[in-house]
Amino acid sequence: MSTSSAQRSERATSIRGICALKTGTGDVHVEHVEGSRLHPLLWIFFGRKRIEGIPISVFVIEHESGLVLFDTGVHPGLMTDPRYWPDAVTRLFMNKIFRFHVGPDDTLSKQLQLAGFAASDVRRAVLSHLHFDHAGGIGDIPQAELLVSAEAWEHMLGPHPEREGVLRRDLEIPGANWNQVEFAPTSDTSLAPFSEAHDFIGDGSMLLISTPGHMTGSMSMLVRTDPPILFVGDLCYSEDLMTRNQLPGTGDAALLAKSWEKVRRFKKNNPGLLIVPSHDNDALSRLRAHPLYSEHEHPPGGLAH
Repeated sequence: MSTSSAQRSERATSIRGICALKTGTGDVHVEHVEGSRLHPLLWIFFGRKRIEGIPISVFVIEHESGLVLFDTGVHPGLMTDPRYWPDAVTRLFMNKIFRFHVGPDDTLSKQLQLAGFAASDVRRAVLSHLHFDHAGGIGDIPQAELLVSAEAWEHMLGPHPEREGVLRRDLEIPGANWNQVEFAPTSDTSLAPFSEAHDFIGDGSMLLISTPGHMTGSMSMLVRTDPPILFVGDLCYSEDLMTRNQLPGTGDAALLAKSWEKVRRFKKNNPGLLIVPSHDNDALSRLRAHPLYSEHEHPPGGLAH
């Protein structure tokens, strides 16, 4: 067996399972997802057509060193706390853009329990970006290392991040174990056209790559299983839209276009690659067909080893 083949085999055996959790759903203007020539204020305040039942996903990867999450979902306080949105401007816009359906059983800890895990099993959580519906569950996993890009963290410290859906008060919580990711040049030609990555475990099984555009510092996670999976967060709302280069109505269009082109080239180099956006039911269906996908198969009370 060649060195590269041995490395691929070792990476594959270090990952034991994958599953998806859902911390509620949301309805959003179709223009938010599919783009529009209209000024955003027009469709935000006067748009009538919505895409309903968009999942608020959390992905669980069972690595031999412990559970890794990609994102942590939304906090149910979104539905019950009248002070969830910290100011009137933010509250006005968020309530116009989104309609959420989040119940008491949609907490991260409860969803982990229903999948047969315990919140205490989580060793690391990767935050694709710091929007409230991706970072809302960090309070349920106080022991976990929280990985965020340095650019996303710096953006959070800027003026009025809440008006972009980044709630600093829910991120800078006592005891939270944040670790800012810096991407380093890589000589791994299999990652082309990406030239930088971050191997946060150290065995090459999961790599973080910079994919800005949706938010400052947004990143994706490559899971080197067979077939490989690229969790992209909100880089796109569906692979089909990215294939057609149909940009959404949110984010930095120029940066999104550059990131999308890299992902499309990476997919061309890796035809079996599963691209999994966080809010795409079709992508979840494809993920469930992955050989390592398992759902509700673990005994309650913790991770089976």
